[in-house]
Amino acid sequence: MKFRRQKTTDNTVNVTPLIDVVFLLLIFFMVSTTFTKETHLSIHLPEAEGEPVEAVAEAIEIGIDAEGHYSINNTPLVNQKVLTLMRGLDQLAEGNTDRPVTIRADAKASHQAVVTAMDAAGRSGFVHLSITTQSPEK
Repeated sequence: MKFRRQKTTDNTVNVTPLIDVVFLLLIFFMVSTTFTKETHLSIHLPEAEGEPVEAVAEAIEIGIDAEGHYSINNTPLVNQKVLTLMRGLDQLAEGNTDRPVTIRADAKASHQAVVTAMDAAGRSGFVHLSITTQSPEK
C-alpha cells in the first residue's frame, strides 16, 4: 500500500507581530510619559489662640515638616544643615534683611528643627520672625 501524505493545515496564530507591536507601544508610552515629583512638604500646624495677622506679600516662609526637612517659600532644601538654610535665606532676600520671616512648622516637628530655623534666620540678619499656627478646632 502506498500512503499519500496529506497536507495538514496550520491552525496556530503567529504571535510574533503582536509581540512586536506591544513592545513598540510600551516604548512609546515610556518615552512620551512625563513624571512629576511633588516636592511640597506636608505640614500640620500646631494650635494656638490669637488674632490672625495679615500675611505680608514679601515675607519669606520657612517650612518644616514632621521629619525636620526644610523648605523656603515652598522650595525644598537639599539637606537639613544650618548653612544650607542660611544660604537659601540670603539668596532669596538679596541683602534685604528687613523682610519678615515666617516659620511654618509641623506640630510634630522637633523643637530643635524650629530653633535651627530661628538660628539660621538670626545669623543671616533677619529680626522680624513669626511662627504660623492654626486655631484650635472646637
